[in-house]
Amino acid sequence: MQHLDDATRTELEAAAFRRLLRHLDEHKEVQNIDLMILADFCRNCLSKWLVAAADERGVDFDYDSAREHVYGMPYPEWKAKYQQEATPEQLAAFEARQAAKKERQDG
Repeated sequence: MQHLDDATRTELEAAAFRRLLRHLDEHKEVQNIDLMILADFCRNCLSKWLVAAADERGVDFDYDSAREHVYGMPYPEWKAKYQQEATPEQLAAFEARQAAKKERQDG
């Protein structure tokens, strides 16, 4: 993408991000813990990254608003409708991923 001007690159990246949000919205069955286990990020991470990007640019954009944008609805509503309790297996897999990540960082 080095051959693209900054505006075009930004438009393409923004379009890809919007597509990622649509994809996640179409797959509400994929729980945040599943995303964390597999990819080390989740919908909440995307929300935090949006807030951080806004902060870097001096834009007022709070975490609740960011989560509503990412989830497509207020987070408490999404959580009540779609969030499931993590299973013991999911929690164990998440803890193993975190431990391995810490080993890599410390190693």
